Amino acid sequence: MSEKPGRRRTRRNPVLRLLDALERYPGADAVTDVLGRGVRGLPLGRARDLLHGRWLGHPVHPLLVQVPIGSWLSAAVLDLRSDRSREAGLLVGVGLAAAGPAALTGAVDWAELHRPQMRVGLVHALANTTAVGLYGASLLCRLTGRTGAGRACGFLGLTAVGLGGMLGGHMAYRQASGANHAEEVPHVVGEGWHRIGAVDEFPAGRPVRRTVDDVPVLVVREPGGTLHALAERCSHLAGPLSEGTVADGCVRCPWHGSVFRLSDGWNVRGPATAPQPAFDTRVVDGHVEVSLRRQDGRRAED
Repeated sequence: MSEKPGRRRTRRNPVLRLLDALERYPGADAVTDVLGRGVRGLPLGRARDLLHGRWLGHPVHPLLVQVPIGSWLSAAVLDLRSDRSREAGLLVGVGLAAAGPAALTGAVDWAELHRPQMRVGLVHALANTTAVGLYGASLLCRLTGRTGAGRACGFLGLTAVGLGGMLGGHMAYRQASGANHAEEVPHVVGEGWHRIGAVDEFPAGRPVRRTVDDVPVLVVREPGGTLHALAERCSHLAGPLSEGTVADGCVRCPWHGSVFRLSDGWNVRGPATAPQPAFDTRVVDGHVEVSLRRQDGRRAED
């Protein structure tokens, strides 16, 4: 007898089962912890934000990986013809030269992720490292006249790149690594002014969490009385800014150290690449009211 549609058991794709198991597997956490500390300890200075892509508004790693992937894929197409081995070798070399900067930007981003994301990212990096090794061997074989072996190593390298790309896509789209975790705020908060509490509920210099239309909002009152309000969940990985530290007109996320300017939400320092949605504030009858600031920067009207 066939099962009724409503009772049919849903079976997950085996690839998703494997990826979910990888996210939960703690076996390599000691390795990820050591590597993460090493990457975070690199003396990069202001270049760290450059590598994160703060200047671009989103991670720069996906942009840079297009060069090695495109070069190696093109080399594979040329390798289908035996008379194009020289051109294919040139593209293999271009891909190898571009792999270093792409890997560095990926490592800097990876070191600031949650543990399940880092677990997948470690295997992603291993797959891509394997690809680099295979393409290095491919180039060496071509330079020493072993064209057939060079082609074989190239196709194996492309397979490793494909696996690495699949894992990278899983991190980006299923695990939301590098996504703007505050993007939904303008689509959820209703227009107009929202009352969030009496003025004396907001001690000077202390971050306070309130909610507007189910969206957490960070409120900070300066010693002089000026009020600032931002979306409370960090745009990097949704860290609770109300648990962060306030200093010099900014709030620092307690999770990964992103710094946002209280006056307008601008991301002063990464790893966050997107600013925080900001709210206008006013005091009416001793109560604080906030209104989501328009994206064009104009302040809310009464």
